[in-house]
Amino acid sequence: MANVLTYKDYIGSVEYSHEDRCFFGKIEFINDLITFEATTVDDLEKNFQETVDDYILTCKQLGRKPQKQFTGIFNIRPGIELHMAAARKAMEVGVSLNAYIKSLIAKDTHVSTN
Repeated sequence: MANVLTYKDYIGSVEYSHEDRCFFGKIEFINDLITFEATTVDDLEKNFQETVDDYILTCKQLGRKPQKQFTGIFNIRPGIELHMAAARKAMEVGVSLNAYIKSLIAKDTHVSTN
């Protein structure tokens, strides 16, 4: 499992610099590069939350939406064998390949496809 922090529907990556002896990260899935750091886990969580709050406030002051917009479209390259197996399974259950893959992602992430 990846090291991440979550707060107000934002996700922050977490890494550690042995050289600097500190934790650091950035807010993921936004249009801007917003980073945070700390020397303890408790301070990292606090700094991440403060960074998110500051980011939201700054976006509000600038009159723009804070989170990156997703198009709902992405391409994958599963290879020939997985592509064929998925297409066959989709046909067996009577749905399109797209609907089949969407259902698998929804099941794994617990997000509705409606």
